[in-house]
Amino acid sequence: HVQLVQSGGGSVQTGGSLSLSCAASGDTDRTYCMAWFRLAPGNGLDWVATIHADHGTTYADSVKGRFTISKDNGNNTLYLQMNSLKPEDTAKYYCAADPYGVCSTRYYSWNYWGQGTQVTVSS
Repeated sequence: HVQLVQSGGGSVQTGGSLSLSCAASGDTDRTYCMAWFRLAPGNGLDWVATIHADHGTTYADSVKGRFTISKDNGNNTLYLQMNSLKPEDTAKYYCAADPYGVCSTRYYSWNYWGQGTQVTVSS
């Protein structure tokens, strides 16, 4: 099993920046990829970004060029740096881990989840 504990987030005005962290513990050697998802009011759980074991990254078009996903293997922590934030980025953000290497953009393919952290961007 993998346990994920999130921190960061908060409130910021349009154009501002925030960062999220997700500390992993447990069977982290089997975590092939990790990702961020977000849940906005009225929407489903949307994929934001993925980082693979080789540190390759992919992003949703809506955040490409503004968000950066990264991972520190030394302390088993996943990060999401969010710049140029927009009101439509307002959501509860969740980190996720996949020990099986599926690394899908579909939330139901992910096995382990953080507790979620709120990001609010005001205009």
